[in-house]
Amino acid sequence: MSGGVGGAAALEPLVRDVLGALAEGAARRGGPVAAGAPAGIEAAVAEVFRTASGPTALGRLTELLSHGSADPADPACAAHLHCPPLAVAVAADLAVSALNPSQDSWDQAPAATALETLLLQELAALLGYDPAEAAGVLTSGGTESNLMGLMLARDRVLGAATGRQIELTGVPRTGAGGGLGAAAGARPRILASAAAHFSVQRAAALLGLGEDSVIPVAVDSQLRMKAGALAAKLEQCVERGQLPVAIVATAGTTDTGAIDPLRECAELAAEYGAWLHVDAAYGGGALLSDRLAPLLDGIELADSVSLDWHKLGWQPAAAGVFLVRRSETYASLARRAVYLNPADDEEAGYPSLLGLSLRTTRRADAFKIAVTLRTLGREGLGRLVDACHELAVAGARAVAAHPRLELHGEGEPGGSDPVLTAFLFRYVPEEGAADGARTDRLNASLRRRLLREGGAVVGRTELPGEGPGRVRLKLTLLNPHATVAEVERLLGAVVAAGVAEEGA
Repeated sequence: MSGGVGGAAALEPLVRDVLGALAEGAARRGGPVAAGAPAGIEAAVAEVFRTASGPTALGRLTELLSHGSADPADPACAAHLHCPPLAVAVAADLAVSALNPSQDSWDQAPAATALETLLLQELAALLGYDPAEAAGVLTSGGTESNLMGLMLARDRVLGAATGRQIELTGVPRTGAGGGLGAAAGARPRILASAAAHFSVQRAAALLGLGEDSVIPVAVDSQLRMKAGALAAKLEQCVERGQLPVAIVATAGTTDTGAIDPLRECAELAAEYGAWLHVDAAYGGGALLSDRLAPLLDGIELADSVSLDWHKLGWQPAAAGVFLVRRSETYASLARRAVYLNPADDEEAGYPSLLGLSLRTTRRADAFKIAVTLRTLGREGLGRLVDACHELAVAGARAVAAHPRLELHGEGEPGGSDPVLTAFLFRYVPEEGAADGARTDRLNASLRRRLLREGGAVVGRTELPGEGPGRVRLKLTLLNPHATVAEVERLLGAVVAAGVAEEGA
């Protein structure tokens, strides 16, 4: 066993085996991702899985995982919000795995319960909340946090509209035809930008509001929600007898890092009696940087916020955070399970976090964040954020200067420098991009070529709208130790793959 007085001694040789296998797998991979098509990689995994056994299984399977993983520490692995975790955070996570505290009751996690509470107070202050009034919990990430924000919005706003707590007996896929809308006397609606995370629609479905309760709001060329369009949609809701339950503002869209006008969103939410949830899973990392923190002006006015420290926080997943500005808005989530948080225990001073989470068994994910904050401080983490932003700006300018690459947003109002650490671009074929469908196919296929060859992991997305010509490649730069020269080499690999695809 890994716990107890003898746990460390039992772990020590196994950890050495794991570290050696990690290094061997990375050396054999020799780049950001193993070369080969999916079928070949699947066959290699199956062979080791079937034959590994006994004392060597740990080393063989760890080497397999290392060899067959996309490595976000490699500068050419830059597709997603997939960060290389800090070594100190990984070491802290090992301690949590060894001790295995569960956050659903105090008697399973005495120190971890106290530590999560203190960490959340500190993060609430970083956000601009009053720590004495705020509340929150560690989550699995932005998807869970967004679900919690919209759940509390539903219960708070619809509960106020009906004068009672909302109770669900089913989860319809769509909101048409009544249900919650009929109970509240008006059809509930959630307003989010057209570039908001897909988890908003998923949460609406799970909450019984229906995916079609989410009203998309127009975005500008940089994929930021237009405040004027939001105001018009809210007025339209009122005219149609609909109830604006929540506004979801995004602070850091997945594709471009765009940040919605948070202060204007807060003003409109207050005017229409809607809950404001800010999805800052990506952009929340800007709060660590003195230079970038002003981008999130107004976030302190949100009713709830989601943050992900496994993005611009360099933590092993999962390290999501959900915070509310006023703890009393958490009321509908409170639960009493007599075998976990009996009332007399709490009255006697044994606190429970059970009523703050959608989950019961829950890892002590606050520990690695707390260790990282105490090791590096906000200033040290802020330097990492700034380094990634500077790298993205240099990368975007290199794209703009290359004759075969086209930067999204170049020459448009607001400039083309990345807001955070991500930017969109595309490869332009030799005869130009007039044939949008062919250009789309080339960009999609060159990305797959890079994956097959093991040369790079580059993102792919599509701009909003209709028709061909919308496919874009994406770099999301989360490695603060990468260099501009390495990013330029990555862009050179993209161009070389594009030329090869044109000639194929």
